Amino acid sequence: MGLVLFPGDDDTSSPDVSWSYTGFGEFRRWLAQAEGFSLDEMHGFGGQRPWNDVSTTLALLLDHPDDDGPDLSPIQCAALLPRLQGIADQPQEGSIDPLLQRHIDDARQLVVVLQLCIEKDVDLLFG
Repeated sequence: MGLVLFPGDDDTSSPDVSWSYTGFGEFRRWLAQAEGFSLDEMHGFGGQRPWNDVSTTLALLLDHPDDDGPDLSPIQCAALLPRLQGIADQPQEGSIDPLLQRHIDDARQLVVVLQLCIEKDVDLLFG
């Protein structure tokens, strides 16, 4: 069983991005690291650090319940998009570790899904 993020456009051919729950956790840890903090130190992830102690537009995604939380609105998707795209587009030096490549590919897929949510004015669904 896993997690799928997809546009709420009722079109089964729309792009989506999926992970195992473990894979989604690893993806979010990678994003948090790119933002300069450890997800494990955050409230809700085993730590005590409050979310208002970090400044990142990605908090909407990082602090979101795996699949039992609210959908993200097109406005929230638009807030996430620039930073996520910036992380996905960072140049990589030398050969890329397969796990890092997977995270980059997942970020790029999520960028496509977010762009579609914004263009169609639909929520990003977690399922």
